[in-house]
Amino acid sequence: MNPDICRERENATFNTETLTNMLDGSAEKTRRRREIESLVINDPDFQHDDPNFMSRSERYDAAVKKSSQMIMKLRDYGISDPEEIYFYKRTARRTFHEAFGLHYTMFLPTLYSQCTPEQQKKWLPLAENFKALGTYAQTELGHGTHIRKLETTATYDPSTQEFVLNCPTVSSIKWWPGGLGKTSNHAIVLAQLYTLGKCHGLHAFIVPIRCMKTHQPLPGVTVGDIGPKFGFEEVDNGYLKLENVRIPRENMLMKYAQVEPDGSYLKPPSDKLTYGTMVFIRAMIVGESARALSKSCTIAIRYSAVRHQSELRPGEPEPQILDYQAQQYKLFPLLAAAYAFTFVGQYMSDTYHRITGHINQGDFSQLPELHALAAGLKAFTTWTANAGIEVCRMACGGHGYLCCSGLPDIYVTFTPTCTYEGENTVMMLQTARFLVKCYRQAREGQQLSGTVSYLNEQQRLQPQPVSSRPTVVNINDLASLVEAYKLRAAKLVEVAAKSLQGELQRSISQEDAWNNSSIELVRASDAHCHYVVVELFAAKLSEISDTAVHSVLNTLALLYALHGITLNSGDFLQAGLLSVPQLSQITQRIKALLVEIRPNAVALVDSFDYNDEMLNSVLGRYDGNVYESMFEWAKRSPLNRTEVHESYYKYMKPLRSKL
Repeated sequence: MNPDICRERENATFNTETLTNMLDGSAEKTRRRREIESLVINDPDFQHDDPNFMSRSERYDAAVKKSSQMIMKLRDYGISDPEEIYFYKRTARRTFHEAFGLHYTMFLPTLYSQCTPEQQKKWLPLAENFKALGTYAQTELGHGTHIRKLETTATYDPSTQEFVLNCPTVSSIKWWPGGLGKTSNHAIVLAQLYTLGKCHGLHAFIVPIRCMKTHQPLPGVTVGDIGPKFGFEEVDNGYLKLENVRIPRENMLMKYAQVEPDGSYLKPPSDKLTYGTMVFIRAMIVGESARALSKSCTIAIRYSAVRHQSELRPGEPEPQILDYQAQQYKLFPLLAAAYAFTFVGQYMSDTYHRITGHINQGDFSQLPELHALAAGLKAFTTWTANAGIEVCRMACGGHGYLCCSGLPDIYVTFTPTCTYEGENTVMMLQTARFLVKCYRQAREGQQLSGTVSYLNEQQRLQPQPVSSRPTVVNINDLASLVEAYKLRAAKLVEVAAKSLQGELQRSISQEDAWNNSSIELVRASDAHCHYVVVELFAAKLSEISDTAVHSVLNTLALLYALHGITLNSGDFLQAGLLSVPQLSQITQRIKALLVEIRPNAVALVDSFDYNDEMLNSVLGRYDGNVYESMFEWAKRSPLNRTEVHESYYKYMKPLRSKL
């Protein structure tokens, strides 16, 4: 063990195991998670060459092999609990992305949530036994997030009781679905439904695309891989062109909307139900933001504890770079955000399952809020995490640029979340539409509930000029900071709503008014999401009984809230929530919080409990022996298999003889 990293752990003021148990939910859940991880890590079938030294075709082949083995082993071990399956798969894919990822995350969940009982009886056995291996084909070449304008059509033919699917233009070719290129034999295709001469908007259809026996593309189906990407090298993201492909009427997902044999259309109770799978994925992405950021913080903080650089005072030994205030200011707010997002991810998972339960009972009242919250928090957390991962990489200096640091892979893997399942700016605008609607309802006297309940208090919440009353914010009190974030959100929602109203009063269209107010609308959504995160972080503290853990997490929560104020100080000043002198006080308070966190920094990342195999980073090793590990990794490069590369004999030596 590196002595620096040992000393860091000895200086911690809390028990890391206690915090790990809290993050997992209990000591028993921690034990079981570790047990499942060990099953994978110690399994020789999951040992493999470093993917950084493999071609794309080799990586795809290895991913399919490992994914197939994983399915069989899960059944052999009798692991059936969804959470335990997730632990197993997360460990198995620690260096490879799963080949059947969309089958699990989108194809199966859509069948569970949008099929009728009769459809489930047919399709679930096929899908659960991987005879029908599926993906989710939504995005097209010409349209992504704005799915209402997708061009693929499904036209009902009453004479044969079939739907005829077509991608009528180049821009309507399905593009991007993972597993589509070479792996899947079925796809859930989102298409514009036409029946009896009328378009009823987007609906989901189960479309066979490859023969279940030969895996050859079916007639009318053109399908393939879209090529190398920025990351996800082993995933066969694909294209799909459909030309007069016929499927039975029963292949339309009909739990909520139906087409009768004669072509009559029965509309769903809510048009948002068609997008239920996307809401699920967005809710889950919040948790992925926490994991990507917490892994990055673990690598950067552990490395900063063992890396010695420069001089604080001439003639003295080089200090740990974690002792530099500038390094702490880079990393500790991100560490606080990682904890905040962990708790928000847990909340989103619980909320999704709770509201889904209500939907299954016929109660759709909370669906709009779930849709808005999932969209906004997906954008808010992925933007922060994406930028934070890059900060962590740069905080590791030149070594962070190496693939063996683990940070480049985390970055290229996580970056697409800012775009897929809804481009982030569009997601913020979707949340803003809900917020403006709620603002107007509150103005009309309706009582709001959930995360927007603060809009009920609009008149009381109107901030006054600083000169006319004491400043709202007590920078040492978390409850006061939560109130300040609430007031900021209320103010910015009001600003956005009034901007929209002002544009409309100038007699322009709704669409132009919306576009001309989009900056204010995005800011309102951002403020709303920021308030939700701060409020949930503070609320989590009330559940913690261990005094030492509570103390260190309270310090992190204060840092998260105060750092957020410094990044958005203009909002708080304009709303009259704090004064200019307080900004200087906040800066000094943040510096003091950095000092408080410093002894616990390594212990806090240890509590995320990423073992070396999961972290896959020479810089983030638990034992701190980074240089030895880095040198051994470099020696494994294929270029080092021979002392002299063949290119020397083919090109360099002949060149010398000619000069």
